[in-house]
Amino acid sequence: MDVVALLGVGLLAGTTTVLFGFGGGFVTVPVVVWANAALGADAARVAVATSVVVMVVNAAFATAVTPRRTLAALRGGRPLLLLLAVGGVAGAFATRLAPGALTHWAFVGYTAVTLADVLLRPGFLRPRAASAGSPGPRPLPAVVGAPVGAVAAFLGVGGSVMTVPAMRRAGHPMRVAAALANPLTLAIALPAAAIHLAFVPGPGGGHAAHGAPAGLVDVRAALALLAGALPVIALLRRRPPRIPDRLHAWAYAGLLAMVAAAMSLFGP
Repeated sequence: MDVVALLGVGLLAGTTTVLFGFGGGFVTVPVVVWANAALGADAARVAVATSVVVMVVNAAFATAVTPRRTLAALRGGRPLLLLLAVGGVAGAFATRLAPGALTHWAFVGYTAVTLADVLLRPGFLRPRAASAGSPGPRPLPAVVGAPVGAVAAFLGVGGSVMTVPAMRRAGHPMRVAAALANPLTLAIALPAAAIHLAFVPGPGGGHAAHGAPAGLVDVRAALALLAGALPVIALLRRRPPRIPDRLHAWAYAGLLAMVAAAMSLFGP
């Protein structure tokens, strides 16, 4: 039954990858914690590692099917991508060393802080109207790459929870901000996934409860999630839903609230 549930969550992860740029991280971490509840505090570490691997595939596929004209907004962003990757390596090693309970509650806390930020600080739910003479959307500064990558890889969220609000406040509509979050997520998740897959836990520690573990990764959960997610990503990229920008932003905030509540309920 857990495989059926994981397939269903994979469908949701594919939807959030396209609509919110999450790559599945904010959806997959709570459900993999649930699937590996027998591990206790280590469930959060396995969930983060599994989420990062799922995000690599989801984000890469979503980026590949994104129109080139949309991705052109990242032109000249190589320093940002490089620093995101450096941060991703640091965050993956931090997950490997940190206690599972710390990873779990850091995820909950960061989600809550981000939710408060998008609800209370101007520019996300209520973007400033562009005037005729105002410049176009601003690029993200490269200097934010390392800290964003480190936090994202440590929590298994891929970076979109930070980059989507930042790009929206920089002048992008939600549709574009979510699409651009996928290549940024890929830059973080790819090196982080390599570390999680290579890491072999010590005796009695860190093994996934289901399927054959590779490092800290629950392979069975990852495959089930991807089987559900990839067809949805392909479908929604070919026929993107028409969602009003304000409603799109509120839906993003609502999903953050749901995820924070779910992780709180499954606390170690």
